[in-house]
Amino acid sequence: MSDPASPELKTLVEHMLVAIGEDPQRDGLLRTPERVAKSLEYLVSGHQQQIDEIVNGALFKEDCDEMVLVRDIEFYSLCEHHMLPFYGKVHVAYIPDGKVIGLSKLPRIVDVFARRLQVQERMTVEIARAVQEALGAKGVAVVSEASHLCMMMRGVAKQASSTTTSCMLGSFRSDPRTRAEFMSLISRN
Repeated sequence: MSDPASPELKTLVEHMLVAIGEDPQRDGLLRTPERVAKSLEYLVSGHQQQIDEIVNGALFKEDCDEMVLVRDIEFYSLCEHHMLPFYGKVHVAYIPDGKVIGLSKLPRIVDVFARRLQVQERMTVEIARAVQEALGAKGVAVVSEASHLCMMMRGVAKQASSTTTSCMLGSFRSDPRTRAEFMSLISRN
């Protein structure tokens, strides 16, 4: 059985339901405060996670200096401005400098930063810096592609729009050929 939700969050959800004109005691809403509180706790659980615990020693000495790329890593996050979801894919590449990381650790690092109140621009940079710090790689590249419900459901209401952000560190920033190779590998041809 999972832990109960924060009583403070449950109370806030009940107050929110009343504020929007709902009755938290009606049948369909009786367990909603508990469900929303648990959901929110999970969606922002990245705030309690540390990268070194996620990596957990999964760094391996390898005489490899060619690009390693994990593409199309799904992510789901909450926009810190409206607390509405944004979601999409992240592509993470690095050039090793004597060690590689367990491949499953890259999506886990993405999740740490996606599971926070976030803006896509900062999330992209945080992922790149975390991979760089964990590996000491010669270079790291991260591209995030996302759809934002705050743009799709409200405000400008543009359902087909998407946002792309990137962060290039080390050789991906300094060497146009390395950056071009990465971009060609993630292109949607």
